[in-house]
Formats: sequence, structure tokens, C-alpha cells
Amino acid sequence: MKKTFKCRGTILILFLTMFLLDCSRVPITGRRQLNLLPDSEVMALASQQYSEFLTQNQVIAGTSEDQMVQQVGSNIARAVEKYFAQQGKKDVLEGYKWEFKLVKDAQINAFALPGGKVVVYTGLLDVATTPAELAVVLSHEIAHAVAEHGSEKMSQELVTQLGGVALSTALRNQPQLTQQLFMASYGAGSQVGVLLPFSRKMESEADHLGLDFMAMAGYNPQVAVGFWQKMAQKAQGGGVPEFLSTHPADQTRIKNIQQQLPEAMKYYHPGS
Repeated sequence: MKKTFKCRGTILILFLTMFLLDCSRVPITGRRQLNLLPDSEVMALASQQYSEFLTQNQVIAGTSEDQMVQQVGSNIARAVEKYFAQQGKKDVLEGYKWEFKLVKDAQINAFALPGGKVVVYTGLLDVATTPAELAVVLSHEIAHAVAEHGSEKMSQELVTQLGGVALSTALRNQPQLTQQLFMASYGAGSQVGVLLPFSRKMESEADHLGLDFMAMAGYNPQVAVGFWQKMAQKAQGGGVPEFLSTHPADQTRIKNIQQQLPEAMKYYHPGS
């Protein structure tokens, strides 16, 4: 019992020390976050994991569904670039080379990795049936990526599971576990048997910025309310979408989105 308490105390001290030394700020809200991952290593690992993922899954190209993914994705990518340019924070997207892939899988899921690598599962299009509904998901996932939420979660895992070692050290000593944790940190945990839910603060940040992104891309952000209600109903009816394992859809979230809509609508100029 004493040993367990001592171990937990050591981890807590280590976590607090690293938090003070390596605390950065979310480039959107200014919230302080623990981020132990160098951008260069994150980008390199993201590119590697993305390439491996594509070789292990069937990519769908040239179909009407793929065309919708490409069109919506490109529109949101331009909006994201415009947003950060207006904020004077172009450096947030340094190293980003946008790619949008549709992968054959019945799961209702999607994820975005650092560097602009975005994957949509075909199962998601059974729920997100319109470009605007797809924009809700893609803008939300991209918001997680640019806010470095995955790096924040991965940093927490490096502290709690791997003793606070550097990412490069973790990859060298425990490559499989580290790669699994990395993918799970970005919402792709279903592929590796690991689930790391986003915190409510992260979800709120992604919802907030995602609404602005989709509005700037020309999609009505009001669609987000109906989409999340649809996802919540699907969860209540059983067969919970994999997406909701890491992205909870509840009434509080929907209420918050409704409160954020007036700001997002300022960015929405249909037909412009």
C-alpha cells in the first residue's frame, strides 16, 4: 500500500514538474496544456503512421462519395488557412500538406492527424449524408489537430504509462505501444484496441473552432445541432458509433453548440 502511494506520488510530482517546464498554450483559446512532443517528431510519426494505415486499409477513390470528401475537405482546409492567417498565426500550420482519404470501413468514424492528414470511414457517410453534415465532422476533427489535442493526450500518456520519457525514447524502447498510443490520441484508437477519450475542454475547443471553420468554408453551422442530435439518438438506440467512443454526444454539448452559433454565423456568408 505504501509502495503504491509512493509510486503515485512520484508520478504526480513528475507530471507537475513537466507541466511547469513544458506547458504551452492552445493556439486557439490560450488554454495552458502539457505538450512534451517536439513538432518535428510529431509530424514525422504522423506521416509514418498515416502511410502505414493506408497500406492496411482499402482507400476508395473516384466515387461520388470520395468526391464529396475531397470537396468538403478542401473547402475546410482553405478556411483553416484563412482563419489562422487572419489571426496572425500562420506558423500553427507549418508543415501541413492536406490530404483527405475515404477508407472502406463500416465504422462511423473519422480522424485527423498533424500535418493535415484526414481519414473518413465510409460508415460515417451513412450518417453524414450531406456536405454540410460531413463538414461538421471534418471541421471538428481538424480543430482537434490544429489545437494539438492529440499531442496533449499523448504527453499525458508518456507521463502516466511510460514514466515521462521523451517521444523518441518511447519509440525506441516500446515502439508498438507508443505507436498505438499515438494513433489513439488522435481518435484512431479503434484500429489499435486503445481508446483515449477527448476531455470536455478539448471537445468544447474543437466544437467552438470547428463551427467557425465550417462557417468560413461556406457551410451553415446550424447544421451541427441537428447532426449531433442525430448522433446522440443513434447512441441511445444501441450500436454506439465508434466516433462517440472518443467524442461524447450529449445534451450539454448540444446546448453549448447552440450558444456558440451566433459567433459562428458571423463567419457564414453563403454564395460568397
